Formats: sequence, structure tokens, C-alpha cells
Amino acid sequence: MTSPVKDYPGAEEWVPEQPSLDALHAAVQDCRGCDLYRDASQAVMGSGSAHAAVMLLGEQPGDREDKAGEPFVGPAGKVLDRALADAGIAPDDTYVTNAVKHFRFERRGKMRIHKSPSRGQVLACEPWLEAELDVVAPRGVVLLGGTAGKAVYGSSFKVGEARGRLLDWPLETYPVHRPPEWVLATTHPSAVLRSAQRDELYAALVGDLRVAADALR
Repeated sequence: MTSPVKDYPGAEEWVPEQPSLDALHAAVQDCRGCDLYRDASQAVMGSGSAHAAVMLLGEQPGDREDKAGEPFVGPAGKVLDRALADAGIAPDDTYVTNAVKHFRFERRGKMRIHKSPSRGQVLACEPWLEAELDVVAPRGVVLLGGTAGKAVYGSSFKVGEARGRLLDWPLETYPVHRPPEWVLATTHPSAVLRSAQRDELYAALVGDLRVAADALR
């Protein structure tokens, strides 16, 4: 794979030939597949069961995740945890990760402000997600937000047009050894936190996740 990030090769050469979750966690810290490793504190691999029924895919680590080395441990993670509980999805059934494994940000004084990853950075990080999918082999994948949706379906994907219904995995354009049975798109929990209609958006997130919960039964 040739990385669209100029002067960087993409992550493929750092992915272990025989991946396991432990091996991926160790190997990702050496990744130099794109430029994001230069400023981030560390890479953040996914977290959860290697036998999870559903993989929840977000955009990238945030400031707290970058410091902790774990995905979805900040405010958005708390929203996600509550929404999963309200939807009836058990934590043991989940594996949470991000399309991009390093935190992209811009500095404003002492603060590090989230900045969405570029398309090139998402593509450069794709081999890590492919490896996670092969190791976990989830029955379903929940796409949290637009970056996750575009990582799987391409740049024309729009969450608003697809959310809340089960989709097929795009095997022709995104081949994996054991493709998920279904995909469901919904909003990223951070959008709930930013919204003036927080209660309505949260209810919609839970409603979408209930579709995934029903698919797992």
C-alpha cells in the first residue's frame, strides 16, 4: 500500500504478520506510517474483547485518550457507555477503536484542540483497522460519525443518509478475511456533547444502537 501522506509509507510495514490484540498494542507504538506520530503522546489501539460481537469505530483518540493510551475514556466515551447500556449492549460484547490511532490537534496556548484527520491520514492508518477486524472478527460494526463512515465506505459516505439501518460490508472495496455480517452508522457521541439539542441527539444515538442490539440477538 502506498500512503497518500507525502513522504510516509503507510502503516502496513508495522503491522505484525500474525496479529493478536497484544501484538497490535505493542507494534502500533512504533508506527511511522504517517506524520501524526510526531506530535501525539502515543498511539492508541482499540480496547475490548478479542471475541466481541460488535466493533464500535470512531474517528481518532482525543486529548484524554492520547494521554491515557485507551480509546473513549473522555467525555464522549462516557456518553457512549451510557448509550450502549440504554440500548442493551453489554460491555463484554464490544470492542471500541478508531480509524486513526494517533491524536491530531492544533495548539491554542496550552490547550490541544481536536483537528479531524485528513483523508490521507485515515488511509495510511487503514492496515491497523484491517488487522483489528481480522483478529476480532465482529458480527457487526457500528460507525460512529462521518470519519469512520468514510474510512469504510469512501469519501462520498454521509452518515445522515445511512444512519439507523443495517448495511452490508463493502467487501469489493474493503476486503477483509472475515467480513462483518452488517454495519450500522450513527452519530459520534462527541456530537451529542456539542449539540444544543443534546437530549434529542442522545435519544437518536440510543435508537440507532438498539438496531444493532436487535441484530445481535
